[in-house]
Amino acid sequence: MALPHERMSALAPAQLFNSAQPSIEEVRAQVERTYLAWTRFRHFTQEQVDAIVEAVAAAARTHAAQLAEMAAAETGYGNARDKLTKNMLAAETLPRRMRGMRTLGVLKEDREQGIVEIGEPMGVIAAILPTTNPTSTAIYKTLIALKSGNGIVLSPHPRARACTCETAAVLAAAAEQAGAPEGIVGCIGTSTLESTTELMRHRRTAVILSTGGSGIVRAAYSSGKPAFGVGPGNVPVLVDVSADIGHAVANIIRGKTLDYGTLCSSEQTVVAERSLRDLILAEFRARKSHRCDAGQTAALERRLMTKEFTIHADCVGQPASTMARMAGFTVPDDTPLLLIELSGIGKEHPLSAEKLTTVLGLYFVENFEAALAACEATLQFGGLGHTCGIYSTDDQRIQEYARRMPAFRAVANTPTSLGSTGATTNLFPAMTLGCGAVAGNSTSDNVGPLHLVNIKRLAYGAADSIGPEREQVIGAVKRYLERRGGTLAPGSVPARPSPPVSSPSVSSPPVSSASPPVAVADFVCEDDVRQAVRDSRKIFIGPKTIVTPSARDYASMHDTLVMTGASPPKKQRQSE
Repeated sequence: MALPHERMSALAPAQLFNSAQPSIEEVRAQVERTYLAWTRFRHFTQEQVDAIVEAVAAAARTHAAQLAEMAAAETGYGNARDKLTKNMLAAETLPRRMRGMRTLGVLKEDREQGIVEIGEPMGVIAAILPTTNPTSTAIYKTLIALKSGNGIVLSPHPRARACTCETAAVLAAAAEQAGAPEGIVGCIGTSTLESTTELMRHRRTAVILSTGGSGIVRAAYSSGKPAFGVGPGNVPVLVDVSADIGHAVANIIRGKTLDYGTLCSSEQTVVAERSLRDLILAEFRARKSHRCDAGQTAALERRLMTKEFTIHADCVGQPASTMARMAGFTVPDDTPLLLIELSGIGKEHPLSAEKLTTVLGLYFVENFEAALAACEATLQFGGLGHTCGIYSTDDQRIQEYARRMPAFRAVANTPTSLGSTGATTNLFPAMTLGCGAVAGNSTSDNVGPLHLVNIKRLAYGAADSIGPEREQVIGAVKRYLERRGGTLAPGSVPARPSPPVSSPSVSSPPVSSASPPVAVADFVCEDDVRQAVRDSRKIFIGPKTIVTPSARDYASMHDTLVMTGASPPKKQRQSE
């Protein structure tokens, strides 16, 4: 397996600058290189783009284990086993979900409304990466950028440069070997705060995908460029009295211990009615979790939390046994979680904040209403808009919980870390989870390739714009309704037309002075055509006949409409 520096040729600008030269110059060169590649890539067909995406995803899968090991070793956060799981979410689950998705060219045609939607790529994506999930986020952002016809420049976290640049090199090489222009995937090898700022503000940067701390997310939104950033995730999980407690506890442990709690959507505080306390503690104890006493809880609070209610960097993504030693006590090495019972939620209870490690809060209350209030308070204390979870067999309660919580991902009966990212649910597979306006984010979605295209709309003229003929249309509809015993409601207007597409088959009889007179319809709907087909007869129409779009489509399959007269009417429209 090649070492990182042995495959950096795919990212040539990183080699153009030695350590004495400013990283800002590297950024400028890389962005220009990726922009030049994009000016060619933007003209690729959907089929060409999809082939490149498949090749890049295959390369990511091939190298997923090696990249996971590099990320765990370099950052000191999490573990290689679970980082591999996250890499495969991005390299396998995501591309499978994107197959068949149209992102370029015609995306949708609404014939009834006369609207055609056309996807246009944005340009160069500036991707700011975190230290907690550096390789999986690099794979994910690169794949959605390429799928949407864009180029991408990755800016690694300073503590994850080697693993991120190696990931970028693997992806860039695969893209180019599959036919993508050289430079379509780039990476900043000497990333600094200054270089990241330059990347976000560069004139060639079209949009920013920012994942990281609140500071870098705020910087993305203040850069003057369109940006997708995410907020922190202080995730509450409500265990209802109707839940299967054993199943709930097992899933909570599974979700919270994934990569030692480094995902923002991992479980932070379990909330349940007091009547369930002994049963829940017994289930955690049976699965080897350690319940901290008052002294251990106080020690954890001192060691874990800052005055700003964030976690100390060296505590992120540590196994429970290591976290205990850091706080001054010991637990067995196979302990999955350290449990702390909370007496409240908010600033007076620092351990009720987000804890990106193997420490889990427990909060017991009187009833379901109090549980709802506690979960809502948890989200208000640093997790607005992100994710919440519930374990229940009462769907009415599940629905009530989802409606009330100020979070845009409410997952039921599955780990929040896995469910929110689409691993155990049908949510779109993503490593960037928007938190909506309540958190200052531009979207509440799981960010995907369609967020990285602009949609152009072709709009055909509608019935409202045809001037004097409008009154003729309304008159014809009134006469038709009167024949059938109905009336045109006050304020009603005729249906909008479809755009002028391929002409349906409308036959014209030969002109002859001996031809008997025919009854010309002034209005034809789909029911009229279907009845005519059943009766094996034609419907005669003239220049003033109103034919609904659905009637015209159905008639074209059966050659039912016959145009009277030797010449078409003035300004004949497909949708008249």
